[in-house]
Amino acid sequence: MDLKRSKIVEAYRRRTPGSAELHRQALDLFPSGVTHDGRYLWPHPIYVEEARGSRKWDVDGHEYVDYAGGHGALLLGHNHPKVEQAIEHQLHRGTHFGAGHRLEIEWARWVQRLVPTAERIRFTNSGTEATLLAIRLARAFTGREKVLRFAGHFHGWHDHAAFGVKSHYDGSPTPGVLRQLAEQVVLAPPGDIDATAQQLARNDVAAVIIEPTGASWGQVPVAPQFVRALRDLTAEHGVVLIFDEVITGFRVSPGGAQAALGIRPDLTTLAKILAGGLPGGAIVGRREILDYLAFPDEFSDPPASRREKIAHHGTYNANPVSAAAGVATLEIVGTTDACERANRYAARLREQMNRVLREENVRWVVYGSYSGFHIFTNPEGLSITADDIEAYRCDYRVLKAPPRPELLIKLRLGMLLHGVEIFVWPGGPTSAVHTEDDLERTVTAFRSTLRMLKAEGEC
Repeated sequence: MDLKRSKIVEAYRRRTPGSAELHRQALDLFPSGVTHDGRYLWPHPIYVEEARGSRKWDVDGHEYVDYAGGHGALLLGHNHPKVEQAIEHQLHRGTHFGAGHRLEIEWARWVQRLVPTAERIRFTNSGTEATLLAIRLARAFTGREKVLRFAGHFHGWHDHAAFGVKSHYDGSPTPGVLRQLAEQVVLAPPGDIDATAQQLARNDVAAVIIEPTGASWGQVPVAPQFVRALRDLTAEHGVVLIFDEVITGFRVSPGGAQAALGIRPDLTTLAKILAGGLPGGAIVGRREILDYLAFPDEFSDPPASRREKIAHHGTYNANPVSAAAGVATLEIVGTTDACERANRYAARLREQMNRVLREENVRWVVYGSYSGFHIFTNPEGLSITADDIEAYRCDYRVLKAPPRPELLIKLRLGMLLHGVEIFVWPGGPTSAVHTEDDLERTVTAFRSTLRMLKAEGEC
């Protein structure tokens, strides 16, 4: 059905006039009216006025159970009292000192306490910056040029990672990325250890970077045994293994995926939960690699032993307000069962959403691991179950294939009409503060939305 004739779209327009007006203004200011690709929604996204705990409220006064979760940053929900208090306290003391401060040390100590491989730490402003810096460090450390990534895995928007995520699986560059740079990036099929071994045998790969639970936070799950084999293989060939734990860090477990899996990478990139919902990222890992960022000691190191330093700036690196939020958040993560609560909630949500699919006779699948869920709309009508996906039996191109645009829009709008916001995957992260009432509302919203979609011939 034409979107302009859809009753779902019509009802959404009637319900959200305030958001529609703000989006009209945004279209004059921002490309497509948004400040992040993941916030785009036709005919317009909701504009949020306030958020607390697991809920948020839009400018039209509607309340939503939130599964955008600050793009995965809010394991503790919106405005956790201890985090809010820490931010407020720091605001009165200063937002930018242009100098070192006590909180950056306390923040780093918490990272080191929780993340098994954090021998050295360097704060950045985002996860994208962290993965870019990790690649640069690996090249300097090994003296090699190539980087191996896995098709479908997301590592930010910089030039080394801006293709092969949702398309360009042949390794060709997306617009604006130099062909010469793309040629230095090897895209390997995810989960294929033999293909990876063949690439590493050429001894020209500086680093392998991977999302350790699978592409796009487990949208295409990866087997732990593959990650273990990858650790052995990279060590054998002297390749730096980078875990991109921007999402999984402090979420899968307090120590991230590496602690849960018992696998130790050489470098790890962090963001999101790290800074408690404020901007902030980090790269952590082996001392001898991170120390390429160190200044040479001109007073004790002999000239022959000095190597050229890798320059790294960042106006907001270890910003005091982000550090305050990060310290408060990591203390809670490290001393409570916050990760486990979010994981348990997600498992129950996935189970109940799949029950609704069976009862409504819709051949979709809800799956995921830890504190997240993905809705696979099965565009080809394949015989696929959650067990198939979680047993790594589905090709990444099948799982990464986007739903029909009209269906995805109606699914998201339908959930919003019933008081639930899901993320663009479609799916979302869960938090430690989602409640039994949130679960019931979400399952009811999902059933009601499916029935609306059925009425329009969408499923």
